Amino acid sequence: MSIGGTGREGADGGEAGGVRTALAGLTTRGRSFLAAGIAAAICAYVLGQGELLRVGLLLAVLPLLCATVLYRTRYRVSGSRRLSPARVPAGSEARVHLRMDNVSRLPTGLLMLQDRVPYVLGPRPRFVLDRMEPGGRREVSYRVRSDLRGRYPLGPLQLRLTDPFGMCELTRSFSTFDTLTVIPRVDPLAPVRFSGEAKGYGDGRQRSLALAGEDDVIPRGYRYGDDLRRVHWRSTARYGELMVRREEQPRRSRCTVLLDTRGIAYEGAGPDSAFEWAVSGTASALVHMLERGFSVRLLTDNGSSVPGEGADGFAGAGQETADAAGLMMDTLAVIDHSDGTGLSRAYDVLRGGSEGLLVAFLGDLDEEQAAVVAKMRQRSGGAVAFVLDPDTWVREATDVPGPGDRHEERLRMLREAGWTVLSVPRGASLNDLWRQADRERSGLAAVSGEAL
Repeated sequence: MSIGGTGREGADGGEAGGVRTALAGLTTRGRSFLAAGIAAAICAYVLGQGELLRVGLLLAVLPLLCATVLYRTRYRVSGSRRLSPARVPAGSEARVHLRMDNVSRLPTGLLMLQDRVPYVLGPRPRFVLDRMEPGGRREVSYRVRSDLRGRYPLGPLQLRLTDPFGMCELTRSFSTFDTLTVIPRVDPLAPVRFSGEAKGYGDGRQRSLALAGEDDVIPRGYRYGDDLRRVHWRSTARYGELMVRREEQPRRSRCTVLLDTRGIAYEGAGPDSAFEWAVSGTASALVHMLERGFSVRLLTDNGSSVPGEGADGFAGAGQETADAAGLMMDTLAVIDHSDGTGLSRAYDVLRGGSEGLLVAFLGDLDEEQAAVVAKMRQRSGGAVAFVLDPDTWVREATDVPGPGDRHEERLRMLREAGWTVLSVPRGASLNDLWRQADRERSGLAAVSGEAL
């Protein structure tokens, strides 16, 4: 991807404006030469010295000539920027490639580049480029890195041009910029299968037939290329045209990943905070389930989801899977705390019993919200919750003991409602908790007689 600025951005209006811009770019050396030339010309006129007049004219014309040439040259230098990659996980580096092209017939002087970047990405990069020949090109690059999610603008690129004599220096700012998207960290998860949920897509996928019996099959008209072995002769004789049986339609298993974004449910901030762990866990679960072939949906406490998401969530294979994952990661890159105090909106969005697997990443729960989450179990085929333990997260940050007894009571309420619940202490590994959730759900299914 290359986004660049070329052409005459920021051209001054009128000859007067151009002259003022050129003269304003004179350096101290250029102004000194101009002043010395004017003084020499005045002295030559007063004293009647013709040779001194020629010296004065040379001193005065040189900076003006340099300013004129540099002013005309600056509009014939183009710049471009390329990000590699444009979407990067938090804590990883991206490289920014800058390219300058001299599209004029004149060589440039010394070029000084400066790209504007937010402070969270690192120091502002500066480069000095040697003289560029006509039609020449120069390429430089720098690295950016952020531990914080977000969308960060890069640019505009600023260019300072100087003439070979150091008489004039002009600054040009390009109008284009790029956006670097820092997405949450995605941890690879073990390919476990929670008991009671069907495989997403493959040999174990669910299939839905038009109707169950041979006599009750609803046929359709023959289409060019249909297998003749699927011809339904009874319907063909009835309708007087060739009819074939409908194909079995594969149905993807669904998975909804719920992220609790309530500001009152988390304490602390920064890349190591509880909320960032929940966001990273949500991203990891979404990517993992999508790669397994599930129709995946992201849901927040206020009932919102990813823009462009279908009724059953995102589903696809190959490039479609990558595109769906990219959309969800872009949404999570900029997600922030909500002003809501409850999870009832998310409960209303869930449809009764048809949501498939529900994976929830929850912050601190009071008794009322724990009851709402408990009712969500009735609207899903299976439910796994990762509840961040406020006791350990607060104690590690402030050395103040948290409400451990209350936290355990909330976990017990969810377990009694049928949830597979795990408490998330500070610094816990999501992959370890993921495996533990599968073991606990397998044990629960064995006790209750549920088919594995």
